[in-house]
Amino acid sequence: MGKPTGFLEYGRVENPCIPVKQRIKNFDEFHKLLNQDDRREQAARCMNCGVPMCQSALKLSGMYTGCPLHNLIPEWNDEIYRGHEKHALSRLLKTSNFPEFTGRVCPALCEKACICGQEGQPVSTHDNELYLIETGFERGYVVPRIPAIRSGKRVAVVGSGPSGLAVADQLNHRGHSVTVFERDDRIGGLLMYGIPNMKLQKEVIFRRQKLMEEEGVVFQTGVDVGKDIKIQDLKKEYDAVVLCCGAKKARALAVKDFDKTEGVHFAVDFLTSTTKSLLNHNLKNGTYISAKGKNVVIVGGGDTGNDCVGTSIRHGAASVTQLEMMSAPPVERLESNPWPEWPKVLKTDYGQQEAIEVFGSDPRIYETTVKELITKKGVLTGIKTVQVKFENRQMVEVPGTEKEIPCDLLLIAAGFVGAEDYILDAAKLKKTARNTVETVEGQYKTSEEKIFTAGDMHRGQSLVVWAIAEGRACAKEVDTYLSGYTTME
Repeated sequence: MGKPTGFLEYGRVENPCIPVKQRIKNFDEFHKLLNQDDRREQAARCMNCGVPMCQSALKLSGMYTGCPLHNLIPEWNDEIYRGHEKHALSRLLKTSNFPEFTGRVCPALCEKACICGQEGQPVSTHDNELYLIETGFERGYVVPRIPAIRSGKRVAVVGSGPSGLAVADQLNHRGHSVTVFERDDRIGGLLMYGIPNMKLQKEVIFRRQKLMEEEGVVFQTGVDVGKDIKIQDLKKEYDAVVLCCGAKKARALAVKDFDKTEGVHFAVDFLTSTTKSLLNHNLKNGTYISAKGKNVVIVGGGDTGNDCVGTSIRHGAASVTQLEMMSAPPVERLESNPWPEWPKVLKTDYGQQEAIEVFGSDPRIYETTVKELITKKGVLTGIKTVQVKFENRQMVEVPGTEKEIPCDLLLIAAGFVGAEDYILDAAKLKKTARNTVETVEGQYKTSEEKIFTAGDMHRGQSLVVWAIAEGRACAKEVDTYLSGYTTME
């Protein structure tokens, strides 16, 4: 512990943001890194706890707290403070394959478990992580690590989201030859098309792809396994097949004519169309789902809903409303939700912050859902909402609370209900009640010989950091299957 009194001497300073009115003019990342001296002060705030809950990944009261990757956080915080960024990065990369992703999009489970947050502000571990990996790339610390010996075993990874990339990265470094199949035109899965550019700049993914290709991983894009290629053919050609296809089956809205009304879209389709147009045509081709001049209503209060708020504002929406069927969380942690449990408190994310500044009010309406679509000749013109409450864990409407809201664009960000059926059926896999792939508890081997699975397809809808953790654990199991043993940690 390099600075025993650091947490007393220095206050928390987060990475600075570009002001709202300036950043909403484009889709560029708006967080900037602190300078080296300020970052070292922030790292000095780490107390090097005797029991560092930040790296624990403990399940408490049904929710996880601490880092699922068990990142060696106190170690590399101390090394940052001492000015040993290269060694700090080596300790970070020991447990984390892609800090440039988690350092941008992770909700920082580590910080929620930080003891400094009990009587003040937690250590800025999330920003420290991003500083390390970006400094590593800038200074040339991150270089291709090409396996000296190849095992002769071949692995097909289907899906190039965070779990698929983690599986590929781990197995490639063990000497197995890995080919990653991706149905989209670019790799990354929801990293590429489900998370907007201002939150995760796509050059970051391209940079990682280039590095992995230099290390020997082969990527085949535009290939839809289960349609373009039979899974049974992959089983014949490869020694193992790992399915990392995500949980992309979106939850629909239970209202009449939901799938027949013009102006109603799933959030992921809205975000995907924007990113594709941005990358291919700088949003000048006009083929994306546009919110310009429209009254936008978003159903869902999670991260994807927030991303839709931020994206709609950048399109030039006339208004943005976000509906959430749950009650608003408390502003401060309740006694019934003690540390180190995940804090169930109100969070105002970047999209909502932008809406407040642009439109003058919080876009969120709680305990409310859509009851009816209002249309004219099949085109959406508004929605009828109703307040809801929960009785015996069932959502019920509150009589007399119906309201009509103008709406030209309705975006459904209500989560996902498992993997897409066609890939499950093509692989002849057993399903769980949640429409994920069934495996033995705590394992990644499926009911079919040679086939493994990881990420949201196995776990259900979750976080990027959990997908990476799943990919690492699955790779260890695949390595044991191929080699008879594993040296992976």
